[in-house]
Order: sequence, then C-alpha cells, then structure tokens
Amino acid sequence: QVQLVESGGGLVQAGGSLRLSCEVSGSIDSINAMGWYRQPLGKQRELVAAITAGDSTNYADSVKGRFTISRDNATNTVYLQMNSLKPEDTAVYYCNAAHHYRTLRFDYWGQGTQVTVSS
Repeated sequence: QVQLVESGGGLVQAGGSLRLSCEVSGSIDSINAMGWYRQPLGKQRELVAAITAGDSTNYADSVKGRFTISRDNATNTVYLQMNSLKPEDTAVYYCNAAHHYRTLRFDYWGQGTQVTVSS
C-alpha cells in the first residue's frame, strides 16, 4: 500500500505561482511512476505531469514550459511547481502513484488539493 498526502493548493491571481507537494509513504519501492492529475469542476480527470523511477518526465501540452514536476528522494516528496498560472488551470489537483505488475497497473491517489486561479 502507498499513502499520498498533498498540500500547497490555494487561491492565486493569474500569472502567479504555486508549488504543490505530495508526501509519499508506505511501499515506496513498489512505485514505478509518480504523477499529478487535475480535475476541473464538471470535467474528467487529466494527466498534468509525470515522472518515472528513472526521472523521465512528461507533461500535458497545456502546461509545458510553465509547470515542472520533481521529486526529493530523501524526503519521499514529489513536487509540482506551477508558474504563469491561468484561470483554466483551476481544478482539484491529485497526486498519483502507479505500480506496474506485468500487464496490470495499480493506482494510488491522494485526497486532492484545490487550486483556484483568478483572472
């Protein structure tokens, strides 16, 4: 089992910055990749950024150049630095840990943190 606890959300004006944190505990060695997803009100959850165990990263086109995912292995924390925020970035942001076993994927989720960007 893996436990994820997010923090760092809040209200910010357009053009501002926020940093989200995700503290990871439990069976950390089983994790193959970490990611941040978001779910705007009334819409589906979407991938924002991900980082693999080998430190490869990928981003949604809508956040490339503005968001950066990183991690600190010493503290078992994953971060999402969000710069140049736009109103369309408003959503609940979820931390995700993925474990792959053969053809199966197991997902673990945090409780979510609200990010609101005002225009």
